[in-house]
Amino acid sequence: MFGTMQGRLLPKYKGNYQAHPKGYWQEEFTIAKQLGLDCVEFILDFEDYSENPLMRFDGLLEICQVVRKTGVSVRSICADYFMVSPFHQANNEHANISVDVLKYLITIAPLLGCRDIVIPCVDNASLKSSKDVDRFIEMLRPLLGLCHQNNVNLAIEADLAPNDLLALIRKFDSPNITVNYDIGNSASLGFDPKEEFDAYGKYISNVHIKDRLRNGPPVELGKGDAQFDVVFNALKEMNYQGLIIMQAWRDDEGVAIFKKQMDWINPFIHALNGTNQYD
Repeated sequence: MFGTMQGRLLPKYKGNYQAHPKGYWQEEFTIAKQLGLDCVEFILDFEDYSENPLMRFDGLLEICQVVRKTGVSVRSICADYFMVSPFHQANNEHANISVDVLKYLITIAPLLGCRDIVIPCVDNASLKSSKDVDRFIEMLRPLLGLCHQNNVNLAIEADLAPNDLLALIRKFDSPNITVNYDIGNSASLGFDPKEEFDAYGKYISNVHIKDRLRNGPPVELGKGDAQFDVVFNALKEMNYQGLIIMQAWRDDEGVAIFKKQMDWINPFIHALNGTNQYD
């Protein structure tokens, strides 16, 4: 399925590069339908998280109503909440609250038809040491049974080298721990896509479409150091069937630059899956 990160088709929320567009999120589903997109990856921010429709029964009902009306589904949640309050933080009280939030998300995900919850382990939540990794596993391992019961993946996005990320995934020994692969972030870190896919390609369940300069910021698709040809060839070789989510560079408004970049990436999407052609 081909979709967009929430907010990419709308004006920035409070000037934020990426955030749940509180108060006008519904509009994006209509625009996504017009563009022929399959899904929207919902965002749970740390700020005002209790007011996010994901966290309220009436909000969940509204999401379901919008999905039914537009035919644009919610198959994944980008839990940016955990970038601010990571599981491996030293503050036990806050870490346990994060676990409770994740338990809740796992429980409500099937109500939306959601399969993947993206767990960002980057920036403030980066796993910088073996101690961080051990703590991260300790906090998430008790949730694996709940993931299995609800048929939900915890898709880990990390800035770890390929073999280190593979080692982390293997330590969980669970089919419900997968990888969120961010094309742009890997390019920024200077990783070789072939080495990444050789290491953990079979665990990837969600791909974020982005371009970045090496050691630099996001840029328009095709203007950075991301090796899209290598990545999409690897996806095709493994007969990838997971999510592909546009998380590309944006301006203040969103939709025009999104359309431009969707046109750019469309040949890659079509080559991967001939049914996904958005002309």
